[in-house]
Amino acid sequence: MLSVNLLLTVCLGYVALLFTVAFLVDRRTRRGPIHWLQSPVIYTLSISIYCTSWTFYGAVGSAARSGLEFITIYLGPTLVFVGWWWLLRKLVVIGRAYRITSIADLISSRYGKSPGLAVLVTVIAVIATTPYIALQLQSVTLSYQLINGESDGVTTAFWVAAGMALFTILFGTRNLDANERHHGVVAAIALEAIVKLLALVAVGVFAVYGISDGWADVFSYIPPHIGQGISDPFGPRWVTIIFLSASAVICLPRQFQVTVVENIDESHLVTASWLFPLYLLGMTIFIMPIALVGLTSLPEGHNPDLYVLTLPLAANRDEIALLAFLGGFSSATSMVIVAAIAVSTMVSNHIVMPLAMRLLSMNRAVSGDLRHLLLVSRRFSIAAILGLGFLHFRLSGGSDALASIGLTAFVGVAQFLPSLLGGIFWRGATRSGALAGLLAGFVLWVYTLFLPSFGGDFLLGPALLADGPWGIGLLRPQALFGLSHMDPLVHATVWSIGVNALCFIVVSSLSRPGALERLQSSLFVDVHRSTWGEPKGQTLPNAETEDLLILAQRILGDEPALRLFDELARSQGLGGRLPHPTDAVVSRLERELSGSIGAASAHALVSRIAGGQSLGMTDLIDIADETHQLIETTRALAEKSEELESTAVQLREVNERLRSLDAQKDAFLGQVSHELRTPMTSIRSFSEILLEQGGDVPEEKQARFLRIIHDESRRLTRLLDELLEVSRLESGALNLALEAVDLAETIDGALEAMSSLTEKAGVRIRNAVDPGEVQIRANADRARQVLINLLSNAVKYNAARLPRVELRSWTQGQWAILDIIDNGGGISRAEATTVFEKFARGERAHLGQGAGLGLPISRTIMRAMGGDLTVEFAPDGTSFFRLRFTLAVGER
Repeated sequence: MLSVNLLLTVCLGYVALLFTVAFLVDRRTRRGPIHWLQSPVIYTLSISIYCTSWTFYGAVGSAARSGLEFITIYLGPTLVFVGWWWLLRKLVVIGRAYRITSIADLISSRYGKSPGLAVLVTVIAVIATTPYIALQLQSVTLSYQLINGESDGVTTAFWVAAGMALFTILFGTRNLDANERHHGVVAAIALEAIVKLLALVAVGVFAVYGISDGWADVFSYIPPHIGQGISDPFGPRWVTIIFLSASAVICLPRQFQVTVVENIDESHLVTASWLFPLYLLGMTIFIMPIALVGLTSLPEGHNPDLYVLTLPLAANRDEIALLAFLGGFSSATSMVIVAAIAVSTMVSNHIVMPLAMRLLSMNRAVSGDLRHLLLVSRRFSIAAILGLGFLHFRLSGGSDALASIGLTAFVGVAQFLPSLLGGIFWRGATRSGALAGLLAGFVLWVYTLFLPSFGGDFLLGPALLADGPWGIGLLRPQALFGLSHMDPLVHATVWSIGVNALCFIVVSSLSRPGALERLQSSLFVDVHRSTWGEPKGQTLPNAETEDLLILAQRILGDEPALRLFDELARSQGLGGRLPHPTDAVVSRLERELSGSIGAASAHALVSRIAGGQSLGMTDLIDIADETHQLIETTRALAEKSEELESTAVQLREVNERLRSLDAQKDAFLGQVSHELRTPMTSIRSFSEILLEQGGDVPEEKQARFLRIIHDESRRLTRLLDELLEVSRLESGALNLALEAVDLAETIDGALEAMSSLTEKAGVRIRNAVDPGEVQIRANADRARQVLINLLSNAVKYNAARLPRVELRSWTQGQWAILDIIDNGGGISRAEATTVFEKFARGERAHLGQGAGLGLPISRTIMRAMGGDLTVEFAPDGTSFFRLRFTLAVGER
């Protein structure tokens, strides 16, 4: 007889082995990928988590009670992997492209990143997972009681639940991965898959050859009730269970986790499409022989669910019994670990994070360490999920067959199927339709199957189950609207899934999707062709790179966040600096964050930081819709009148001009914000150092920091003055008093003001303009300002070994022309096209500290005085600046 101490020692040693494997693999993957871990075989073994203690114990019990009906649980997944692998491939591609972390994340992301939809899916997942957790607790408890002989199953189940909760927390929440991949857990699950397969095969071989005399002897007698089950293999119940198992292998949170989230190469599905069905065959080939041997060799009264354990115990084969218990324990723990991790991720991402965002009032900054909050919330969620599983076990009395408990959970998660399939194949599917379908299906599942599974001991009493609420027979939970002839499972599936799908289709057809929904529908439905979904590089005027970096550090961690922002900065050609907050940067950050906190939470958080702006493809869709409507309207007008057609053309031209002006305004605001933020960032950074470190900063550093703050403040003031001047000049609010001015005197005044700069730089100035030679009509101060700006540029950006600047003038008709020529290399013809735009800076901008406003201001002043400022090119290709002044009246 097996001793309890030996049993507990082996189980603890097995748990320690799994934890060691997970820990070592996690630590190794931080240094780089492990090739064997990324193999399709390991991927397929992780998918085998579908085979839980329901398979290990419950399948034998189902075979002993209902014959071959247990096969339906495995036919569904086989059909999906053999015939519908393209569906799984599309889910994997979507998951990898958009950093999907859970089935709730996928559904909410598809329907406009809806937080409400994510919460609803999460709630359904938690409630649907509860019976499955209870099933695992019941199987481990029953098997332990069989060996130990105890009758207090509640206490045993409580400690099993507590141990599994602790084990899952240690396994799956030691760190926060940016992609929600758990390499160590996958490795441990693959090991468990091998253990439970070997254990079940060992018991099967023992039953066939150790107790019976081979296969012929096993099937020499088949009890009548099993034969009856074989006679109707394609009845409504069979078809329903095949449908439910096919749905479950896609929609169960744990299956979605290992199949979609943990997938690192979609080609692995090719191997899984034949290897996973082969694994299922290995797990089920001895199910019926074990059931038949148990029915014929064991006395009546034994629980068929425990034949796997009872047969070796009855034959005093303790080593096989120990292996069988370990296989069942492995099946239960692997399911609990991955299911709890998957559901706790959904809870933390879609319930805890939105609540934290609201309670912490995070508008443009992030409060607290979100990584710590996420990890703690997931640990509490795991404990709560195991607690709910224990509560279900306690309320149900732990007496139902394991298969019936699992089927209840299957119907619950199958509610995701209409919204999931519709979302990835139907562009017209909407958030309203998904919400309506899920709510209707969830309510009907709870009413027709979940609550009745407690046998009248929870919420729905025996009288209500028998007579319906208020005695209305048509509302009986298991005979809704008079459908009393149907099997309870078939009845609940038809009502819940049918109404779910109907509401989803009808409401989606009647509702109009929002702009973001239309964008997401295009990306998800056409994921294999979507190469245009990446945003372009328009700057978001309300986003601040520093705040985005702080947000990334709080969620991804310091090092991953800095690596991400360094990569983004390099892609913009800004090595060693923070990237500009373009919509491409914000979109990339949102995708990275969605890997840790889900798409809906990431979208909400980044939108708050960025001021709620929505640029790029969303606006393009709106513009495309409006343009389409405008084209249709114009086409109708063209059929009526040529005059109306002409008007429509003019309106389109005006509209294009307005759009162009609006784009210029956005670009200008983005440039202004960037230029203003640069000195402000320096001021803030050095001020924070002085405030936080106080007396710890040496005096010489304090003086240096204060000088930097002073210089940056002057730079900021100068930039603001220049912006105000540009605004006044362009608006015409600045009236210039024009008079006759001697050009040579103006040049001399500018050169005198520049004398210290030219001497320091060693620049030789040659002024070929004679005094009194030319009188121009100008404002003396403004003309001198233009000359000083051009001369200072010629000095600051001159990289020649012996720098020279020459001034030449002559008259041409009504113009006095002044050329300023230097030997510093000039500017290229490409730069000449943009040099007068605001904030434009040339290739040698690093030699100075200008903001790129001097030349635009200078040209605006010249034009305000009736002249102009241009870039000209000599025959040898060198460039120079040319000033055109209007000659005074007497000089013409």
